[in-house]
Amino acid sequence: MPELGRRGFVLGAAALLGCSRRDATKSAPPAMSVFAAEPDAGRGPSGAVRLLEWDVDAREGGPGRVAVLVPAWAEPNERFPVLVALHGRGEALKSPRDGALGWARDYALTRAYRRLAAPPLNDDDLERMSDPARLKKTNEELAQRPFGGVITVCPYLPDLDLVDPGPIRAYGRYLVEVVLPRVRRDTPALPSPSATGIDGVSLGGAVALRVGLGMPEAFGAVGTLQAAVQKRQAPDLVALARAARAKNPKLRLRLLTSDGDYFREAIQAVGKAWRDAGVDHEYVEVPGPHDYPFNRGPGAFEMLLWHDRVLRG
Repeated sequence: MPELGRRGFVLGAAALLGCSRRDATKSAPPAMSVFAAEPDAGRGPSGAVRLLEWDVDAREGGPGRVAVLVPAWAEPNERFPVLVALHGRGEALKSPRDGALGWARDYALTRAYRRLAAPPLNDDDLERMSDPARLKKTNEELAQRPFGGVITVCPYLPDLDLVDPGPIRAYGRYLVEVVLPRVRRDTPALPSPSATGIDGVSLGGAVALRVGLGMPEAFGAVGTLQAAVQKRQAPDLVALARAARAKNPKLRLRLLTSDGDYFREAIQAVGKAWRDAGVDHEYVEVPGPHDYPFNRGPGAFEMLLWHDRVLRG
């Protein structure tokens, strides 16, 4: 199998920009806080999200930490799709608690929830990185089909060595066999794999791609944001995508990059290889660099909205 690139192979300092046993405290209620809605959120659902913080053992990887964002506007008996969102390498180098809070805190995902619940979106929401035509289309679609909300599961992602697929496989088993069962037990989650997606940015995008394609029957959608891939990996990713589709023909796939993403050419190469091989997928390029402002802007909004749509059919 071609190597997936070495830890920090191109990432360097720039990639720091966003790029065991079961839980022994099952009987104790999880720590929880509520992010208040913005003033304009009254035009839609409240927009507030509950933040759950769990200690979940990562088996071989040691103690794990998981942050879970749950829409606070849920009606009784309402169930939501589940999105596993993996952070970038910058958060992998932090403590498990701080890393797990990457999407909720450092990437402002809570703001994206609030604004999607109270459209229209504007250029400031996307950190002044919007494409006018795409923003207009997004607002038209939100007017026709409001954001329903997803439960976003944000596990701590260690700084995995991308050369060795073994740790990535072990991490995928941890997500599917340990984290997701607890999410389905302790939150208003839809239980089916078809309503479960995985995504991530930079390092998290590379791992999400590997985990999702390696365990396709556990997910309904696999997305990436500025995934840390290399051109030479394209043949390997074609083989993985074909094998995944053979097991799950309905698996939705998306590659997203940006005009200032230093992985752009590699992601373009993977997208072209998939097209040439007949692997149906969505390929998107949006404005923005590879950094924290992108994660807080186009990255957060694109990820939430795409999974909200595809995981709801």
